[in-house]
Amino acid sequence: MGLASQTQEELTQTVGKITESTQLRWATESKVPVEAYPNGGMVLLKKERPEMEPRGQWSNKMEFILSMAGEIIGLGNVWRFPYLCYKNGGGAFFIPYLIFLFTCGIPVFFLETALGQYTSQGGVTAWRKICPLFEGIGYASQVIEFYLNVYYIIILSWAIFYLFSSFTAVLPWATCNNPWNSDRCVDFQNHSKAENWTAPANATSPVTEFWEKRVLGLSDGIHNLGTVRWELALCLLFAWVICYFCIWKGVKSTGKVVYFTATFPYLVLFVLLIRGVTLPGAAEGITFYLKPDISRLADPQVWMDAGTQIFFSYVICQGCLTALGSYNKYNNNCYRDCFMLCFLNSGTSFVAGFAIFSVLGFMAQEQGVPISEVAESGPGLAFIAYPKAVTMMPVSQLWSCLFFLMLIFLGLDSQFVCVESVVTAIVDMYPKVLQRKGYRELLTLAIAVICYLLGLMLVTEGGMYVFQLFDYYAASGTCLLFLAIFEVICVGWVYGADRFYDNIEDMIGYRPWPLVKMCWQVVTPGVCLATFLFSLIKYTPFKYNNWYVYPLWGYALGWLMALSSMICIPLFVIFILLKTRGSLKERLKQLTSPAEDLPQPKKHRASVSEPLESPKVEYRISSPTAKEVLIITKKETHL
Repeated sequence: MGLASQTQEELTQTVGKITESTQLRWATESKVPVEAYPNGGMVLLKKERPEMEPRGQWSNKMEFILSMAGEIIGLGNVWRFPYLCYKNGGGAFFIPYLIFLFTCGIPVFFLETALGQYTSQGGVTAWRKICPLFEGIGYASQVIEFYLNVYYIIILSWAIFYLFSSFTAVLPWATCNNPWNSDRCVDFQNHSKAENWTAPANATSPVTEFWEKRVLGLSDGIHNLGTVRWELALCLLFAWVICYFCIWKGVKSTGKVVYFTATFPYLVLFVLLIRGVTLPGAAEGITFYLKPDISRLADPQVWMDAGTQIFFSYVICQGCLTALGSYNKYNNNCYRDCFMLCFLNSGTSFVAGFAIFSVLGFMAQEQGVPISEVAESGPGLAFIAYPKAVTMMPVSQLWSCLFFLMLIFLGLDSQFVCVESVVTAIVDMYPKVLQRKGYRELLTLAIAVICYLLGLMLVTEGGMYVFQLFDYYAASGTCLLFLAIFEVICVGWVYGADRFYDNIEDMIGYRPWPLVKMCWQVVTPGVCLATFLFSLIKYTPFKYNNWYVYPLWGYALGWLMALSSMICIPLFVIFILLKTRGSLKERLKQLTSPAEDLPQPKKHRASVSEPLESPKVEYRISSPTAKEVLIITKKETHL
């Protein structure tokens, strides 16, 4: 003690002898924040903490509704659902579609949205909070989301290219008098009116040649990627710039942008619908779209198509719903919102079928061919069939611009919400670093730049072959079904459906329909497992345009992308079990215990705080080891 007091006295005397100029020079050179007093003393101040930005919330319910609607209502509603409907029995297709909607679509959609609202966390940390053992579900969904961010925006670059090409006196895909047209190009529209005319062998249409030669510059296979199509690369850059500035400020900017991007496509769709149903031949097209063929229900592929369409169009198992729900206020009625959004999504798909098939019926009548020969889905519908139809209409440039504007806005809000969900997941994993002022914008920019550079591979001359691999494998229905099985098992059985119902009741004020809980526990995992196994049994290697067979390494690359997401779940289970200390029973108990900082239901809090004398103190019952799992120290691990 004597030595300590002596040292303190010497230090005090030394500080007292420092002159004011010496103090000023020392403070300046050391760059340490200090405060000088009038008597010549100097106090060392604490280091300033970096300015942190709040996580943010939706300003109002409408921002949440429009953001969700913009995400789930996308290109698949326009170019996939109508085609599947006509292909799989017309009106009869609604039977398996509605069964999957109520047994898988709505229950999982509600589960993910409610999970985000309850935990106020993104797609990874939300699963960590309720069940650390299944945190791999979050990582798997983000892997799928990353693939989507790379390849989905390529469709926007194609649509932007077509939009710019529409501002011409004559649409460039309407005639064969262009530099890119080959000798095999035939204008079927004009020749079909001539009597006794037959098309030559291997003849191609001008709209097909514009798509394959002018837009894609399509090579002979995936082995020949060729050079970058710089016009498409610039369109892709333009799309990424728009996407970045839509979300760079988080929900503050996203919530404002969706007022336009989510509503404008409906206006255009309504205009195209009115125009379509007034065309000659529209009635035949609509009849072809809806005519029921009950015998098609005996085909298992019809049920597979219905299930995969639900998972695609409802953006299930991709982390987006959890991220968007996490910005809700705690007491928002997400149960009612989810049902309303699901019905809006399916209703949009149904109405879009009238707009598409009325135009296809008109085109079939003009060409004098059956509708089955002009009906297509996916890029074939958006960039071949429909552009060909608008060339037959008066003022074709107007209808072309409206159609591609609709495609751009349908895809744009789906794209930037996908990016936002990845940003949210990463920020919530490292909040102390990434919630600093300006860091979120830099993270969003980094993701946009990385995805753009990777996307350049998809706008090469062989990029279409790579795009189809991404679409068929990386974000396939097989991957989504696999994730859905583990999601409902985690919430329905491990965390507990009754416990989650208590959480939901605490948020919205009442318990949801009991059938939803039954779906989480029994129906949804059973249906998803059966569909998943069926997809593996009935697997057929993908062929581009039904003729190009990929090399073996191409199929291997596709399956690697598919497995890269699915393998996250079992790998993380093994990793966290090895990392946690204790017997197997103790580890499982720790890893299936929810975080102690999660909100507790009111009735649970009341039962705990009843015997306490002080009403100001609130205690929560939770596993004493839950915190140890979330923050694992070196002493708790074997690694």
